[in-house]
Amino acid sequence: MSLSLRAVKVVDEEALRKAIKEALEKSKPRRFRQSVDLIVSLSGLDLKKPENRIRAAIRLPHGPSKPRKVAMFAEGIMAQKAEEAGVDRVISEKELLELQGQKRAIKKLANQYDFFLAEPKMMANVGRVMGFALGPRGKIPQIVPPNADVKRMVEDLRKSVLVNVRNNPMVLVSIGHEEMDIDQLVENAKAFLEALSSKLPEKAVIDRIYVKTTMGPAVRVI
Repeated sequence: MSLSLRAVKVVDEEALRKAIKEALEKSKPRRFRQSVDLIVSLSGLDLKKPENRIRAAIRLPHGPSKPRKVAMFAEGIMAQKAEEAGVDRVISEKELLELQGQKRAIKKLANQYDFFLAEPKMMANVGRVMGFALGPRGKIPQIVPPNADVKRMVEDLRKSVLVNVRNNPMVLVSIGHEEMDIDQLVENAKAFLEALSSKLPEKAVIDRIYVKTTMGPAVRVI
């Protein structure tokens, strides 16, 4: 049964807990630490209309399976702030312009980082050089105002998951990993579902929710 926009905000915590526990129990031991993923199916979402597409960074209370990688387009003082904030890479204007026309290198860069930040003056060139790769991936940079707390922005993004509903009305996100406390996984799942529900158009609903480990079977929540 589909959930309304309001109903998803009060998804039974015990239903989430039960499904997560079952998914963990059904998951066979692997030689790597598996993530715990949510699969969310949406209905009533007309993606032919651009305004119905969803692009958002949703912060999880306890972070996803691993910290997200963040890059920033910046120069001068802002580049220094970015380095002090611990971004994984600072991309100067010179480096950006040298990428122009190198489609393979641009796509590789777009895939290498989960989130991008940019100071305002570089956004025009970012769009011109890398827009074709960042746009479809839902990775258009978040603009960083001159007086912004860059460190706080980076810390938030490291704990965030990217939602990019563009062509398919379905979302797959990591809400943690199999070694996390189940309470943390439940809190992450609830936080994600509440945030996602707040971004749905009026007639769209969450139709089904599943939870699974990387290599394990999917367990239905609703």
